[in-house]
Amino acid sequence: MASGCWSLPDALCHFPSLESSTLRTMRKTVDGGFRDLVRTYSDWIDAATAPLQVALNTLEDAFTNTPWIVVLVVLLALVWGASRDWRIVVGTTLAMLMIGWMDLWDDTMVTLAMVSVCTAIAVVIGLPIGIIAARSDRMQKIVNPVLDVMQTLPSFVYLIPVVVIFGIGKVPGMIAVVIYAVPPMIRLTNLGIRMVDSEVLEAAEAFGSSAWQKLWNVQLPLALPALMTGVNQTIMMSLSMVVVASMVGVGGLGKNVLQAINNQFFTMGFLNGFALVAIAIVFDRASQAFGHRLQKHREVRHD
Repeated sequence: MASGCWSLPDALCHFPSLESSTLRTMRKTVDGGFRDLVRTYSDWIDAATAPLQVALNTLEDAFTNTPWIVVLVVLLALVWGASRDWRIVVGTTLAMLMIGWMDLWDDTMVTLAMVSVCTAIAVVIGLPIGIIAARSDRMQKIVNPVLDVMQTLPSFVYLIPVVVIFGIGKVPGMIAVVIYAVPPMIRLTNLGIRMVDSEVLEAAEAFGSSAWQKLWNVQLPLALPALMTGVNQTIMMSLSMVVVASMVGVGGLGKNVLQAINNQFFTMGFLNGFALVAIAIVFDRASQAFGHRLQKHREVRHD
């Protein structure tokens, strides 16, 4: 009998568990096998991630080595082309000028390159998976539990397998960001397509539209608000994960925020956080406005 445990037997007081030696053996076996597998296919892994490294380095060099005025003009042109709203353009101008004035321009460009590449990859991966899930209930039942796990796991957990497989550097950080940011794109693509009115689909079928034509000309245009919301959420999650990914070698604003946390530099952390928020707002407003414009254009064209 165990004392101090309501006079219950020891088996009811302490949960039965494996012995420490057994747990150590299990961990060594799994970890050792995992490391051996990575070493065996290290050349293949490096070859598969090489295009990601090239894409990120190219965009990062383009952002950091181009004169700031050129980058600002191009960015404002893109924002205007997406939103056609001078208020968003003015807000973007003020935010970027403030970032440059605080000597955060280069770090912001590095972060902007990282987020741009990660968002593009997440959309390319998430959009087709969401479409397949929307067209197949069986696929949705498979995908949803996986997405639940991905969105429930703490962001730091993503770094463990990524670092073990890919090591330390920009590409491992980028892969962790993509894994963390892709679930909203999949979910909202699936949701947006499934919410398309069945009567509209029946009308398209009556006019002899094929499955591909219904998808491209009916479902995707009508699902644009949900799709753009998915892009927005992917961008926001990419920006939030950039700080965590800085632990494995990602530079830019995330690295500065991590240093500020470690050294308790309030001002440094606040200013870099402000820059991250400014980028997030610019992306959010421009992409939302772009989605609304596309939706109105589709409605007018179909009418």
